[in-house]
Amino acid sequence: MSARIPPPADLGMWQAVIAAAAGRCQCRGACGRSHAKEGGRCGREHGGYQQHHGGGTVRLLAAPADPASLLLPPHRAATLPKRALAAWCPTCHHGARTAARKTARAVAPAAPDALFDL
Repeated sequence: MSARIPPPADLGMWQAVIAAAAGRCQCRGACGRSHAKEGGRCGREHGGYQQHHGGGTVRLLAAPADPASLLLPPHRAATLPKRALAAWCPTCHHGARTAARKTARAVAPAAPDALFDL
């Protein structure tokens, strides 16, 4: 698979999101890193090489731009319009999802099960 071959999915949507991002991850710190060395935005580009986290070729993902929306079930995330999507490198995507999960757990108190509420 070369750097120019997109993933086997909705190619039109993926290509539009990656083109709007100029082929670069759009994370600006939602993953928990400041990306200060890259000017505040992740420097990973589609088809580029990543030194850390196992190395290899970077394959950008088209996923919800809002970190809270990264927790949507796949069938709901698939219905989002292009303007609600962003390009993410796998490392930033994972970090942003993890941070969103932690935030969601901290904000939402555990609700009692209504079936056994007396």
